[in-house]
Amino acid sequence: MDTWALSNLDHVKASSTYHEWLTDSLAAAGANLIREGDDASFVTAAPANRLGNFMQISNKTFVVSDTLEIVDKAGRKTETGRLGTKLMKELKRDMEFALVRNQASSLGADATARSSAGMESWIAGPTASTANTAANVVASTTTAATATTPGFSGGTVAAPTDGTTTAALTVGVLNLALQGAWEDGGNPTVILASAQNKLVIDGFTGQVTRNIDVSKGKQATIVGAANLYVSSFGVHQVILSRYVRNNALLCLDTDYWAVAFLRKPRVVDLAKTGDATKKLLVTEFGLVCRNPSANAKVVGLAA
Repeated sequence: MDTWALSNLDHVKASSTYHEWLTDSLAAAGANLIREGDDASFVTAAPANRLGNFMQISNKTFVVSDTLEIVDKAGRKTETGRLGTKLMKELKRDMEFALVRNQASSLGADATARSSAGMESWIAGPTASTANTAANVVASTTTAATATTPGFSGGTVAAPTDGTTTAALTVGVLNLALQGAWEDGGNPTVILASAQNKLVIDGFTGQVTRNIDVSKGKQATIVGAANLYVSSFGVHQVILSRYVRNNALLCLDTDYWAVAFLRKPRVVDLAKTGDATKKLLVTEFGLVCRNPSANAKVVGLAA
């Protein structure tokens, strides 16, 4: 699927160009014993944390001459219909690119556009090397731990920086990332991978025998892919993404992500200034990360 995140995450309504929400955390579980007849005691409740992301405007435009629209055409009834359908697909692919990549958030300025931070930028924390314990950000190799992901701070999300060295994805670092998200209260049910890293997962030696039922009279199917990965921390669906970088692998709890819309994708008729029809396809959207700690990623993967 070209637009997995856009098609599968919750859609919520934004009411300003900077969309905000609250995130909170539970206290660690512990012994809780009260004597019979004890009076109640109180502690000051910690306030919820306020997070936010900017709404990004993306568009596509086209113009069709009135002559082209009226003459007979091969394979289509209208040129405006063909271009409208094609460019809407392109616009949604651009949105998916922004949602899953390492883009930072920005207010923009007179000469620059607002930008919405992507998934790779939201999943933040100290980078743990393979020699360390589980974490939300796990490096593929010890020397790749120079990679940094500042995450959300002061109202914006900074873009991550890549480490100086890379290594191939392994079962060990993937499990450390899944463990890191799980220990922070997440249930990462989706692993979002580039084609390169999906092939690495397909080749993990710990996979069970893969079988598929074949109806009578049908040819047998050779299965050489892993669409589910089972770890100690759950069953994870492995999703192939055209837009996730080869450098990173994302482990996602989809309950903690959404796409906010100030303006959903739509087609706008522009003023007619000549012998042609002009159209604008436009949307204004941003990524919502309800709790960054419920997710994890592996960084420093060989491109």
